[in-house]
Order: sequence, then C-alpha cells, then structure tokens
Amino acid sequence: MDNVTAPVGDQPLLDVRDLKMWFARQKGTFRQETRLVKAVDNVNFSIVRGETLGLVGESGCGKTTVGRCIVRAYKPTAGEILYYEGAANVVDLAQLERKDLRPYRQQIRMIFQDPYSSLNPRMTVFEIVAEVLKVNKLASGKKLEDRVAQLLQRVGLRPEYMRRYPHAFSGGERQRIVIARALATDPRLIVADEAISALDVSIRAQVLNLLEDLQAELGLTYLFIAHDLSVIRHICDRVAVMYVGKLVETAEATTLYTFPKHPYTEALLSAVPIHNPRLRDKTRRIRLEGDVADPANPPSGCYFHPRCRYAQERCAREEPALRPIESRAADGRTHPHYVACHFAEELSLRGVIAEGQVSQASD
Repeated sequence: MDNVTAPVGDQPLLDVRDLKMWFARQKGTFRQETRLVKAVDNVNFSIVRGETLGLVGESGCGKTTVGRCIVRAYKPTAGEILYYEGAANVVDLAQLERKDLRPYRQQIRMIFQDPYSSLNPRMTVFEIVAEVLKVNKLASGKKLEDRVAQLLQRVGLRPEYMRRYPHAFSGGERQRIVIARALATDPRLIVADEAISALDVSIRAQVLNLLEDLQAELGLTYLFIAHDLSVIRHICDRVAVMYVGKLVETAEATTLYTFPKHPYTEALLSAVPIHNPRLRDKTRRIRLEGDVADPANPPSGCYFHPRCRYAQERCAREEPALRPIESRAADGRTHPHYVACHFAEELSLRGVIAEGQVSQASD
C-alpha cells in the first residue's frame, strides 16, 4: 500500500507503511487463553526531512509503541519502516536483524519521557554521554572528553558539570543531559517520547525552545509523541492523531487545530487551555463518555463509535478508512488532510479559537 499521508512533493526521511505491533496476552487461572493486543494496527505515515511530526492521543493509544518500533526497541509484527539514507538507498528497518541495526541506531535516536529513570544514577554525566560514543566507536581519549564537553555546551549545560551525578541536577537539566546523549551520534531523526511531560510547566518552554534551536542548527527531523495538544501546537509542522492503535486524522498543524474533521480530534482540542480570558467562556470542553476501547477486544466498525456523539448506525457496522478530504487552512491554502470518519464532510466540528478572533468574540 502506498503511503498517502505525506506532504505532496516533499522527500520523506521515514515512511511507515501498514505497521502492526501485536502483543500476546494470556488470561485465565492457568493462563490457558491467549488474546492478541493490537497496540498498533495498520498505521501509515511519512516524516519529511527537517519537519516535526506530532503523534498524539490518549494514554494507551499506541503512540509510544510506534516510536519504539521505529527505533527498533520492538520488532514489528508486520509492515514496513522505510528509512531513506539517500535518494537511491532505502532500507526497511522492520526487516533488519539486531546485528545489522547499529548504523541506523546512530542515525535514529530516542528521547525518553522520564529524565529521572532514563539516567543511570551510578554514572557521572561524562560516563552517561561518553558511553554512547564508546559503544559506537566515535571517539576516545582526549577527543572523547572534548566531544562530551561540546555536547553539554550545545544543550546549555556547563562542561565542568560532567563529573557530577544525575541527582545533582534538576529535572530540566536532566532532560538536557538526555538530549545531549541523543545528539552524541549526530542523528538525522529523533523520536521524542513525551519529552517534556515530566517537567515543570515553567521549564517546558525552555526545553521546547532548545529542541527547535537544535533542529535549525543541525537540520534534525523530529517525531514528537505527546498527549497534550497544547504543547505540540507550537512545535509541530504536521499532526497525526491516534486512537486505539489506529490513525484517525492527520493534517498540517494549523489546519487540524482550526478545522478538525474527526470527532475524537475535536474532543482532544476542546481540552486545550485558552490563555485569553475573554475567550474562555466561548467554548466548553467535550467530555467523552465511557472508556477507551480495549485493543484486545475492540468494538466493531469504527473503534470510536461507542464514545462518539455523532455516531450513526453505519459507524458500528463499517470501519472507516483513512482517506483524503478537501480542507482549507486559515491561511487560505489547501493542505493534505486525511481522516478516518464516514461523515467527515458533513460534520461541522469545533477547533481551537485563534487569538486573532478576539475582536469577533467580543462583538
């Protein structure tokens, strides 16, 4: 299947096609019953060189599993993860054996959610960052120390701190150490898994600004995984929304925030804080009824239909395909927009009120 969810005319760095990651779950007193948990089920998307793609959804929707498949922490059950080293060299990471993955793990790195648990408390900052360089045989001796110092400076830390242990640093500083470790191999793609969700609100903006500066300086490409749409609103070029292992909508960020086409996206956007007090009373949060569907026993048809306030009989009977629809952004331009909803063209869904609508709201 061709991947249709990439911006037209742009060269992808990564192309994910029909990705599946199923886990076996045993149940019963004697664990005699085995059920398949479809954590990721037929996911398709592309990441273009130099862009930031946001992957969002509630906890348990499968977005972290997608990220771990891309860095090959998991071997996918099925599908392709096509990595473009150059115009003529494409590698399917999903099919590579462990022994063949090392050069690609240098080029694709991951930033984990919790900076407290992702750093070994028994190792100094120097040892944590230098370990990556040693394993990949990228530096040794005096060059090793110089390289670690350079990486710490690049993320805003003083090189003389490299002999300290992680407990001596704040959460934001620890996450900068994690970022320095990720940058050690000069990667092209970074998978940021909830990279700022464990941080205090006061320092989240600092880390986001750092990631944007590094992207501009080093030409990085990001897959930014998050559950908070108010965060990725300011850093992502495009956004893909997941629900119970499937993509339900993907679009250019401004388009998705202004003109969502899937009821689940509308519900997520209704929780985005509105900073202008004159606009807060103009919208109400959409509270979804029921629980997230069980990926081991999903409902028939559209997985979201038991919680959807727009659901009709067809939704329970027929699963919608992720398909392109006509959509126009606030800037008047047409952007690629894909949605898995039978009635996307008929629904008039509410997006996030833009700051520019203050005058309209006050009339």
